[in-house]
Amino acid sequence: MSLQLQAPSHNELNLLTPSERLTTSRLVYFSSISENTKRFVDKLGHDAARIPLYPSESPLVTTAPFVLLLPTYGGEDGRHSIPPQVMKFLNDARNRENIRGVIGAGNTNFGTAYCLAARKIAAKLGIPELYRFELMGTPDDVRRVDEGLEEFWKHQ
Repeated sequence: MSLQLQAPSHNELNLLTPSERLTTSRLVYFSSISENTKRFVDKLGHDAARIPLYPSESPLVTTAPFVLLLPTYGGEDGRHSIPPQVMKFLNDARNRENIRGVIGAGNTNFGTAYCLAARKIAAKLGIPELYRFELMGTPDDVRRVDEGLEEFWKHQ
């Protein structure tokens, strides 16, 4: 008797759930396809884990305390300011349990909605908003966030 293996059909592939991707990184971030936030994180040089951009990617699950760095979207009215990928990430109780602070990236052209996503998350979860920077940040922003994270983790 021979065993015949068949590739799953297209419909079967859609039913498969991606396995979780576990991380102990102290910095977790979301960056859209523009990758402005990713470029800022890369300048920091810290071990960092990226929240998946696409639903087909394995969900990220934290196993240790972390700081979240994210941009704000949605324009001036502030609706939909938190990216849906971040909402999904934070809807996992394990991730909410491990979050210790938030850093916001934004665009001052959004007026009062500048870095609104970070402010909303800080208020909702009762965690500190540690820093705000515009777009990809300046070298001074990179230095201040780097030093600020080091100091923050000394007291956690």
